[in-house]
Amino acid sequence: MSNEQHASIPLDDLDYAIIRVLSHDPELANKAVAAAVGAAESTCAYRIRRLRDSAVIRPRRLELDEARLGYPLRAVVMVFLANHSREVVDRFMASMVAAPNVLQVMNLTGRYDFMVTVAVADGDELRDFVLDHVTAHPAVRGTETHIVFDRRDGEWIPSAPTPGVPAVRR
Repeated sequence: MSNEQHASIPLDDLDYAIIRVLSHDPELANKAVAAAVGAAESTCAYRIRRLRDSAVIRPRRLELDEARLGYPLRAVVMVFLANHSREVVDRFMASMVAAPNVLQVMNLTGRYDFMVTVAVADGDELRDFVLDHVTAHPAVRGTETHIVFDRRDGEWIPSAPTPGVPAVRR
């Protein structure tokens, strides 16, 4: 995670309603969003612009189907580092993000230091990735590789807090 501060902006019921509608179709026109939430189109346009400008909502990235592109095997490589200095952690993160086949890199607390998710063609390519890009890094003490059988994305959308009731985070 970057060192930038993540300041939240105040959101009301209309903002949350807009977020819920856009979560199902991020490319929905302002007119359709306005109709769905029962607000004026100009109000929705302003609110959506404010949500985007404050990075509460961000433009969607192109979603790829790795299997249809010839990379049907998804794996998670758990990484243990020998050294945890900021320089080593940052260097390892940068090298993983730049490596081929990498879908996501996370720096963790707990037993493992990093989780690297990759999409590869087969077991041979997975082995080569681990040997050529992960264990070849001088700071890596060890790895544990897991093959993903199935993956599904959640649909979490925050709900508007009820006035006077403490927010419950799930």
